[in-house]
Amino acid sequence: QVQPVESGGGSVQAGGSLRLSCAVSGYDFNCMGWFRQAPGKEREGVATIYRGITTYADSVKGRFTISHDGAKMPLSLQMNSLKPDDTAMYYCAAKNVWARQRCSPVSADDYSWGQGTQVTVSS
Repeated sequence: QVQPVESGGGSVQAGGSLRLSCAVSGYDFNCMGWFRQAPGKEREGVATIYRGITTYADSVKGRFTISHDGAKMPLSLQMNSLKPDDTAMYYCAAKNVWARQRCSPVSADDYSWGQGTQVTVSS
């Protein structure tokens, strides 16, 4: 099974920035995204990208940018104006879908998942 590999997590003060990357080798997916899970909370969608079309959770709109510059290129998540509430384990996810509507942060179904990378934002 193909497994994405994340990198780029770390610790930052509120208001700072981090950039996450995700590499998927040997396979091309048309839907990729980032999800996160904070301690004691359910996993939630952050952002997804389907053939260049991006979708964001309301909590990160205007602060986070997901990008994917083409097949075999890494997926990125630029996170600006970070808040303590953004503290979580961030997971890269990838799958193939037959319709754009099935690529959304709303659903975490049917993805291949990375191991996660920790993001910690201090106040």
